[in-house]
Amino acid sequence: MSTQKVHPTSQEKPIPTDEQVEDELCLLDLEDADSLLLHVQDLVTQHLDEFPEDQLDDEAARYAAKMTKASITDGTRDGHLRIIKHYITFHLRRNKKWDATRVDDKTPHDIAAFITQKCGPVEEGFEGRKYSTAVSTRAALTMWYKNLRPNESLTEWRLDSATNTCQVCIHFRRGLPTRSRQVSQFMVGLEKTKAKSGEVSSSARALALEDIHRLYKHCLDSNLTVAYLLAWLMLLRIDEVIKLRFENFDKIPGERRYIDISLNTRKQNQTGLLHSWRLHANDGDSSICPVRAFILLASLYGPEIKKTGPLFLHVSAQGAVMQSQPLTASALSRSLSRDLQGLGYSSWALYGTHSFRRGGCQYRIKVKRWSADMVAAWGGWSQVEAVTMFRYFYSPNDNHEFMHDYDRNN
Repeated sequence: MSTQKVHPTSQEKPIPTDEQVEDELCLLDLEDADSLLLHVQDLVTQHLDEFPEDQLDDEAARYAAKMTKASITDGTRDGHLRIIKHYITFHLRRNKKWDATRVDDKTPHDIAAFITQKCGPVEEGFEGRKYSTAVSTRAALTMWYKNLRPNESLTEWRLDSATNTCQVCIHFRRGLPTRSRQVSQFMVGLEKTKAKSGEVSSSARALALEDIHRLYKHCLDSNLTVAYLLAWLMLLRIDEVIKLRFENFDKIPGERRYIDISLNTRKQNQTGLLHSWRLHANDGDSSICPVRAFILLASLYGPEIKKTGPLFLHVSAQGAVMQSQPLTASALSRSLSRDLQGLGYSSWALYGTHSFRRGGCQYRIKVKRWSADMVAAWGGWSQVEAVTMFRYFYSPNDNHEFMHDYDRNN
């Protein structure tokens, strides 16, 4: 019997290269850093004992203290200042000519060297601190370089070889070295190393279905309810949620079964192609029903709010809807933290701006029983971005408390 040779078709997608996968891991590292940024003060406070003041008593340390005090005047950031002083002192003790204000191609290496000293293995002469210490350190150093260069973009930088200065990939302006590819690669490798030794990741925890139910009851009669739900159902980032506009929605008059939503551009796709969703009514679980959510939003806004422009608007303490003041990503993030604390979540700091996207992804897989390709299409992930999708399926911060029920037979 003859066999027929199958030739690849033009529709088959190429297998992602190692470099593309590494690029995606670096982007995911930056997303995780952004997601936890709101709670970084809590993370820093938890690790201050690892940066003792009594180690800062020589000439280098006194110079470092003087420099940080002159550069950063925010008294609420004392924890950051202590980490920064340790960073500067560490390098001055190694090289008295080291310039803490310099930003060039060596700066990412300087950052990685200090984090290695804090978090590298004890058997190799390092301090052996946890990965969360690395996260706190990186955040403090981001503050340091941001204060040195207050007008810099927070996007990932790159080095302009002609001038030996750091250039942002899109806007061609100098960026922050803590967001360089070299530092991201280092953090990804460090996290993997720590995970192999049994340490739990610091990635943002997923918001599960029961969390969304609690938030719904806690935030009833608030436009935050709708924002939370859309981020979770549509697997959106917080910055994508707050950019939703009335014009993105197509609600046919009298049609109560579904709502069509389209976005022109997304973070993964800057080509201008549409990404669209059809959200169906959920009569079995009204708290996650998108149609009911929009009915709630319409009743909150009332007829006086023009149905154009940003969908999510600031609502004053007195309940006044401010059409001229769109809801911001930072305001929505603060609201999430406040609401989780209001619900009594002792682990509220583990939840970040990507918790909706992570939780919505897990909901589609575990509850709705979607296949991986369905979730990829719904979330807009390419083959290269599959590593991100898998990280959303599973995080070491999620579901371990339920392991004792995994193998039940009834």
